[in-house]
Amino acid sequence: MNTQTETQTKEEKQIDDLIKLFEDYAEDIDIDDILHYNEIEDINNSDDLLELIEDNNGFDIDIIYYSKAIRYLTENDASLSESIDIAVDMGYELENVNSELLASLHASQKAREDFHDITDEIDEILSR
Repeated sequence: MNTQTETQTKEEKQIDDLIKLFEDYAEDIDIDDILHYNEIEDINNSDDLLELIEDNNGFDIDIIYYSKAIRYLTENDASLSESIDIAVDMGYELENVNSELLASLHASQKAREDFHDITDEIDEILSR
């Protein structure tokens, strides 16, 4: 096999492995689209991937519709304490928040935390 084919195979395997990892542990991040529109050879470690995801707004999760927001908050932050803390930290005034914003902020923060939980696995995949 020639070097170009081996390189493509290696990159395709890395992409497939990263997509599988994210499906299993960080499903809210749409890594599939992000990886397919960017060059994997420019990604050397989890920090590079973090930057790429941030540049493509991959951590921005939008939960729209009241019912979906309430369901999300009930399952993930019933007391609203985490969501309110995130909103306040981001400079929101409490009178300007609603369930959709709180749910979206919380889901976005959770996506970032999910990413950070798998950085060792990401680095392992990218070092192959």
